[in-house]
Amino acid sequence: MDYFSKMSDAEYNQFIEDIIQKKSLTDDDIRSMLSATDKAGLQRMFDAAVSVKNHYFGNDVYLYSFVYFSTYCKNQCTFCYYNAKNKIDRYRITPEELRTMCEELKNEGVHMIDLTMGEDPHFHNKPENLLEFVRIAKEVTGLPVMVSPGVVDNDFIQALSKEGANFFALYQETYQEELYEKLRAGQSFEERFQARLNAKAAGICIEDGILTGFSKMKLSNGEPVSPSVSDDIESAVASIRGMQKADPDQVRVMTFEPQPGTPLAGTTQASDLMELKVISVLRFVFPDRLIPASLDVAGIPGMVDRLNAGANVVTSIISADSKLEGVVNFDRDVSLNERKRDAKSVIEKLNEMGLARGSQENFEAYLNRNKSS
Repeated sequence: MDYFSKMSDAEYNQFIEDIIQKKSLTDDDIRSMLSATDKAGLQRMFDAAVSVKNHYFGNDVYLYSFVYFSTYCKNQCTFCYYNAKNKIDRYRITPEELRTMCEELKNEGVHMIDLTMGEDPHFHNKPENLLEFVRIAKEVTGLPVMVSPGVVDNDFIQALSKEGANFFALYQETYQEELYEKLRAGQSFEERFQARLNAKAAGICIEDGILTGFSKMKLSNGEPVSPSVSDDIESAVASIRGMQKADPDQVRVMTFEPQPGTPLAGTTQASDLMELKVISVLRFVFPDRLIPASLDVAGIPGMVDRLNAGANVVTSIISADSKLEGVVNFDRDVSLNERKRDAKSVIEKLNEMGLARGSQENFEAYLNRNKSS
C-alpha cells in the first residue's frame, strides 16, 4: 500500500504533528511518497501538506509579479527556450520602461517584484545596470524585490545587498551532477551552489528550485536524459537533500515542458503529478518555508492544484496588458486578454478557494525573520 493509504487516522494525525514539530523524513519515506499512485492516498498526502502549511501560514497566500526584463542569455541550457543558440525574437527593456511598469504594478496587490533575466552580458558584465533596475523597482513600488540574475560573483551579490535586494533566486534544477551537466551544459555545478551561499551570507533571502519530468526527456539525438520513472524519483530525493544544505527561504519545483528550438524539443511532456507530489514533500521537509505555485506551467487551474498540494505563494503574475514573456510560457500563443495571469484574477480565484491574499506586513516579517536567523 502507498505511504499514506496504510496509515490509521491516529497515525495520520500523528504524522502531521510530527512534521509540524520538524521531525525529519528518511530517504525511504520520500521515495515511498513519490511512488504513490493510489488516489485516496495521494489526497491524504496533499491534505496533510495543506494542514502543515496552515499551521505556519494559515490561509495566507503571497503574490509575486514577474518582470522578465531581458531574454538575452549567454548560456546553452538544453531545456530553456531562451538558450543562446535558439533563433528567437528577444528583447531587453529600458530603465524608463521598467519605471512605467512598476508604476502600474505598485497598486495591483502583489507582495514582491521579481526581476528576472537571462544571463545577459549587458547586465551580467555591468552590475551597475542591474543595480539601477533594483533601485527603480524599490523606489517606485516600495515593495521588496527579488532578483534572478543567474550566477554572479560575490562582489556583485554584495552590491545587490547594499542596493536593498531582498531575495536572490537561483535554481540548481537537479543535484545529480551528471544530469546537471546535460541540462546546464558548460556551467559549474559548484559555482551555482556557492552563489546562493554567498547571497545568504550577504543577508539576502535565497530561493532554490528543481525540475521534474526527467524520465520523459530525450536529447535531439534520441538519447534519454533519464531512462526511467524510478530515476526521476531518485533525482527528486537527491535534489531535496541537496536543497537542504543551503537552508533556503523558498523552495520550488516545476515540471519540465519541452520548448521549441531546444535540444529537448522532441521530448514527450510529462504530467504534473510528480510535481504535485514533490510540492507536498517539500512542505514536509521545509514546513515553514515559502513554496511557489507558478502560473507559468498551467495557469490558474495549475495554481489551484499546487496550492492544494501545499504551496503558499503564487509566482509568474503578469499584468493583463503586459507584453513581457514568462520563462516556460504555456500560454505563449494565447492573447493577452485571455492569459488570466494578472493579480486580480489570482486574488479572485484565491477567494473562491477560501484562501486570502496575505498582508504585506506578514510577508515582510517573514523576509526579515529569515534574514536575521
